[in-house]
Amino acid sequence: MDNWRKSGFWEPARLTAVLLALSLFSLSLTGCRPHDFPQYPPNYREYVYVTNGGSDTVTVLDVVDVRVDRELAVGGNPVAVAASPTRNEVYVVNSGAPGADGSISVIDAEHNAVVATIPLHQQPVSIDLDTAGNLAYVANSGSNSVSAIDLKARREIAQIGAGEEPMAARLAPDGKTLVVANRRGDSVSLIDPASGTVRAVFAGCPGASEVVIVPDSSKAFLPCSAGHQVMVVALAQPGAHPAQPDRLEALMDVGRGPVDLALKPDGGEIFVSNSLSDSVSEIYNTTDEVGDTYMIGNTPVRGLVSRDNSLLYVANDRSQEVTVYSIDDGKRIGSVSVGEGPAAMAFSAAGHLLFVADHRSGDVAVLRTSSKSLSTMLPLFTMLPTGRDPNAIVDKAFKLQ
Repeated sequence: MDNWRKSGFWEPARLTAVLLALSLFSLSLTGCRPHDFPQYPPNYREYVYVTNGGSDTVTVLDVVDVRVDRELAVGGNPVAVAASPTRNEVYVVNSGAPGADGSISVIDAEHNAVVATIPLHQQPVSIDLDTAGNLAYVANSGSNSVSAIDLKARREIAQIGAGEEPMAARLAPDGKTLVVANRRGDSVSLIDPASGTVRAVFAGCPGASEVVIVPDSSKAFLPCSAGHQVMVVALAQPGAHPAQPDRLEALMDVGRGPVDLALKPDGGEIFVSNSLSDSVSEIYNTTDEVGDTYMIGNTPVRGLVSRDNSLLYVANDRSQEVTVYSIDDGKRIGSVSVGEGPAAMAFSAAGHLLFVADHRSGDVAVLRTSSKSLSTMLPLFTMLPTGRDPNAIVDKAFKLQ
């Protein structure tokens, strides 16, 4: 204290200036918080669920407090997860050991506890729900089939044959078509979910691995991951005049190893992650044309477009970065350092946070998304630990009644 007095630090004028600066700094921090984080009512709950394929668990992250809530034991090798749109439940697909049957673990989101297990067939790998949250469709890659699951009754109600090694089964928004990507069959199967029958099969998509369906249910897009193309299939429109049948509409050249499709929320464009070309291709949905292709990062494997359709976030598996691309400006605006091997992403319900699961380092990077300019924010908010090999992620928000 005596040394500080001798230095002049405690002179009245200087002390007043220091206290004023500290007050202004404190006010500036307080003023930022409401913009960065929503103000939640007491009964609001929001969690992010991360499947850990290497530890047979699900890590639950509390979004309100941005912390790890708990880790839940589920089935063997969980690989996919979906949140109910109508109930406070989360469904985890457990692929199981090779040659063994898998299952779905049902999580009660209000208590974050596993409350049921639904048996499946060999090596289930994906899940999609209908808009009412009553039915789930699971692709069983080891059984060459799709399971239809009654989620209320907790049981399978149908097993529908598909092509060889189905990797994704997606239900069109109108509920009239189930589109299945058959990786080893190099094909797409179109299934009538009401009757459980295969309506059409289109070959010629090597390594078909994913499905994106546009909001009006008129088209499905599939990346041919063992090649360099995206297949476009026009879905039947029996109510149109004249009626439109299912048909192969286009095969579009993109980069090598396309593995993921990111659809803009407004349904305008699709961005293709070309894993072997380190690039992203832009597809115009209405014209089936490939626009520009952009160098984006080392082995891009997942893309996600912001809620306002302005930014594309790309997870680059062979790096420790998520690249941010401005769609309106047509250019990269920077990269954000995350953990090793970013592989899956999900926005918070308000869109102010992006959660990135890093499968090699076993953690989740939490990024701020409150600004379009990376130079005016600190995008990496925190890192949270998970189990081994986190590989899928979903957000669930609700209010307690």
